[in-house]
Order: sequence, then structure tokens, then C-alpha cells
Amino acid sequence: MKFTIAKAELQKGLARIQSIVEKRNSMPILANVLIEAPKKGKSAGLQLSATDLEVGIRGVHEAQVEASGGVTASAKKLFEIVRELPDEPVQVATTENQYLDIRCARAKFVLAGTAAEEYPTLPEFTPGTTVKVQAAVLSTMIERTMYATSLDETRYNLNGVYFEVLPDGGKIRMVATDGHRLSFVDRAVGPDVEGLASGVIIPRKGLAELKRLVDEDDADEVELAFEGSNGLARKGDVMLVMRLIEGEFPNYRQVVPSTIGKRLTLAVEPLAHALRRVALLSAERSRAVRFELSRGRIQISSSNPDLGEAQEELDVDYDGEDVSVGFNARYLIDALGVTHSKEVELGLNDGMSPMQIQPTDDPEALAIIMPMRL
Repeated sequence: MKFTIAKAELQKGLARIQSIVEKRNSMPILANVLIEAPKKGKSAGLQLSATDLEVGIRGVHEAQVEASGGVTASAKKLFEIVRELPDEPVQVATTENQYLDIRCARAKFVLAGTAAEEYPTLPEFTPGTTVKVQAAVLSTMIERTMYATSLDETRYNLNGVYFEVLPDGGKIRMVATDGHRLSFVDRAVGPDVEGLASGVIIPRKGLAELKRLVDEDDADEVELAFEGSNGLARKGDVMLVMRLIEGEFPNYRQVVPSTIGKRLTLAVEPLAHALRRVALLSAERSRAVRFELSRGRIQISSSNPDLGEAQEELDVDYDGEDVSVGFNARYLIDALGVTHSKEVELGLNDGMSPMQIQPTDDPEALAIIMPMRL
């Protein structure tokens, strides 16, 4: 194999796969990138692929291929080399012992590699139906839900985001919960979405890679498809495949309060800063803070026998009965951090009910935080 490629193009392709390559030693080859030049000629496609057996990505990059072939090499080390090269065309060739000969301007590297045949194959997934979704829409939906996924591997069905097509209006919904908090967001994407499989759980890592893909500078639209236990996202010459989580997502609708008795609107920034300050003296494990709502004000406080106490007051437009309730400060801060709104509406019923957090400029996004006993 022998090819010449622009340094920026090669660096972009290698950067894209860094978070996918497996860093553990269960299968050392999963720390490699698969480099394939399937055809010769000017502007031929050079393929860069990586997988951890759960998530895989393949990108096609414009290169001048002089000899076709394939090889694998350390994804991290190759990326570090290319990143430090001068901004000149990069020439790469394989030797008889599967080493990579890398040359750029007056720099030369020889990097150990292995035969392409030893690399696991990416799932061949050719769905019958794909649906185009705006990249910006997907980015927002992922950001507003992924933070609420569970990190507890024993609750595998909560280790991802539930994706469903709503029955009316060509809308999709993403939902995430870890049992202590819940977040969901709806977006209209058009009538074509009816052909997309519904009720699938997208794994957290696959979702993180999709977020990186839709946040790239040239991202406009992304094609999505779900079929069986596989999911696919395609953006131009880049294809992301993932193994979906098998299992049943809990009935999240039961958690959403049907009525809200007390509503108040607060500016996000002062509320988030107050929570961060008060949480400094909260218990290390629970991060518990107390909300005390009374006429015209809300008091946020924390207490830790080993450290001390903290409290802060905020003015609110409220004229109802007093309410005292405890919450995990980190859950509240996380929910506020992804709203990107100047104000949120907080909804409560009593001292034992969950809190509802909704951006005032986005009625189709909602976060729910379960209360704590203090």
C-alpha cells in the first residue's frame, strides 16, 4: 500500500476515531486504526476505520493512491505523529513486515503495524430505510438527555437514551433516566420519520460519537437508521454503526407529574451559581441541598456536620404556601447546564414530589429531579 494525502485530511480522520479505539488490553488490536486503500488513482478513497466491537466508524478520505492494500497501526501514536507534522502532503507506504513508512517534508517515521486481516470487521449494515435529520437538532437532543443516563452497568437498559417516534406530527423524542432524574426532549423532523424504527435504546458511547459527528463544522444533515439490534448514522463519507441496547426501557411517563401546583420562574445563571456555592458544604456522597420556598423568596441551604453550613436566598415571584424539599445539587446543576436558556420554570407540588425544570423558551424539553429525604 502506498498513498499521498493532505496532512489536514489525515489528521481529521484520525482525530475522529480517538475516542472509539479500545484502550484496555483485552484485545490489543482494538487500539489500532484500520487503514485501507482499496483502489488506485488520483482522488481515490482512503478508508480509516475503528471499532471497539460495540461502536464502529469508517470514514472515506480523498487521497492519491499509488498501490492498494491495508494495514493496522496504533491509532493514538499515528495521530500524535500526524498532528506534529508540517502542513505538507503526507506520504505513507507499507513495508514487507507491515510497518508504516511515513514521510512529510523532511520528516520520516517508521511505525510498527499489523496485517489488515487481523482486524475485526465492522458490521455490514445496509438498512432499507434511512431518515435525514438536521445535525443541529440531533446535537441539541443528545446534549439535553445524555447527561441523565445511568452509569450503573447492572442497569444496562438505563445505560443509553431511549429513542421513539411520536404518533403525531412527525416528531421524535429522546428520553434518559438513571432512576433519580429524567430528561426528555421532542423535536419535529418531518413526515419521513414515520419510516424510522421506534422504541430503541441507543448506548451512551454510541450517542457520544454521534454527538461528535453532528458537531463537526461541515455537518448539515445526518442519515439515521435502526434495524434489529443495530443503529447507523451517516454523514457524507463517514458512517457510524453501533450495537443497540437490548432490553425494555421503563415506563417514563409514570414519572411525569400530571399536574403542577406551584410554578416559579428563575434566571438560570444566578440559580446555578447559588447551587454551586451552597453545594460546597453539602455531604460528599449525597450532595443534598434543601429548597425552602416561601412568599417572595427561595432559600437554598446545605449542612455537613464535618464542615459546616451554607445558605443563600433568591428573590422569586411566588405567593403560595411554604414548601421545603431536598434535592441532589449535582442533578439540578446538570439539568440547568444543558438548557442554554436564560430562564427556567420550576414546578413543584409538595415536599415529597419531584421538581420539574423546563426552559421558558423550549416547551418541548423537560427535566425531572426526584426529591431526597433530609
